Amino acid sequence: MKSSSIFRESSDKTERWIVTNMARLSPFVLSSLCITIFFTGFFVFHQNPFISDRNFLTLHPQIDPKCDLFKGHWVPDKRGSLYTNSSCSTLPDSKNCIKHGRLDRDFLFWRWKPDGCDLPRFNPKEFLNMVRGKKMSFIGDSVARNHMESLLCLLSMEETPKDIYKDGEDRNRIWYFPNHDFTLSTSWTKFLVEEHERVDGNKTGTGLFDIDISKMDEGWFKGLPNTDIAIVSAAHWFFRPIFIHRGDETLGCIYCNEPNMTQLSPDQGFKLVYSSVFKHINECQNCKSDLETIMRTISPAHFENGTWDTGGSCRRTSPFGVHQIDLQSNEMKIRTSQIEQLEVITKGDHKGKKKFGVLDVTRVMLMRPDGHPNSHWGNKWMKGYNDCVHWCLPGPIDAWNDFLMAILRRLR
Repeated sequence: MKSSSIFRESSDKTERWIVTNMARLSPFVLSSLCITIFFTGFFVFHQNPFISDRNFLTLHPQIDPKCDLFKGHWVPDKRGSLYTNSSCSTLPDSKNCIKHGRLDRDFLFWRWKPDGCDLPRFNPKEFLNMVRGKKMSFIGDSVARNHMESLLCLLSMEETPKDIYKDGEDRNRIWYFPNHDFTLSTSWTKFLVEEHERVDGNKTGTGLFDIDISKMDEGWFKGLPNTDIAIVSAAHWFFRPIFIHRGDETLGCIYCNEPNMTQLSPDQGFKLVYSSVFKHINECQNCKSDLETIMRTISPAHFENGTWDTGGSCRRTSPFGVHQIDLQSNEMKIRTSQIEQLEVITKGDHKGKKKFGVLDVTRVMLMRPDGHPNSHWGNKWMKGYNDCVHWCLPGPIDAWNDFLMAILRRLR
């Protein structure tokens, strides 16, 4: 207490001396002092106080717009992720691979390196400034949720978000960052378009689906007018029997093998669905004119020695090289189909004011068979089944947000 009193007394004396003697200074000395203090502020503070956060971001070194961010390879990175499995309070239990017994750590220390440029490391502070006052929605299946959870952990390093909504099935979530007036949400959908599962006589689902590409799934589409940034993806529900319709017209089916029915491959089904989805988004009259839509391409699974329900697993502990992946795989065909449909909107007669971008993760993630939970996902109801679809947190999926930040910069 004594030292505190001495400090306050000393501070009071200093303040009185400044006030008394400032009046005695000549106008020239006074003006010189003001100028010195003013410019000192520019050197002491990292940011010019007269430049807004948004304008400051435009001064960030830009990536060469001609550089293909998604063509490259994984390189060792000693720094690892910005967060850990214990530092992120929002990390879902099923993606906490280390908590559930994963012993190796090498999968955490790799970074994506494009061939023709450098991909800047994710910066939570800059990202939140970039999306200040915006609403961002991840629209898709559980892998879209996985991506959002990665972003949430990264942003939590800068500001703790408020959990403001969760539906009864914990499929749709809304988080809010009050210091930046930023809303982050997920909108769960199987196929993006309207769907119905066929049932048997006991009203039990059969696993056979009918989808209508002329109508969007209202679960996400009704919220699009209030969205500023939409990250759209859906993929893993397409690998089952699906009858595809356009209104009253049946176009064909995937994996149904019925007589007198046009058989469609998964990539043909993706083409029909995504063509309709992009058209509906582009022509949305109630949506914001500057809506930014980013389509994430299919994220590959890495089951080996079986499928998800026949004992398949993913036990690898290091990435593949670029020459170890199959560029003719079904995932790559689907990825090509997705991108081609987006190009119809962005390069053709349909081009409008709305902005579209591609988060092309397929080839990138084909090289990361080591990034899945495998058996380390703590599921109580599906013991013995391995998860080689979703991604550990932290893990390779965090790189998707490096891409996301770079894409948003390019769109602006």
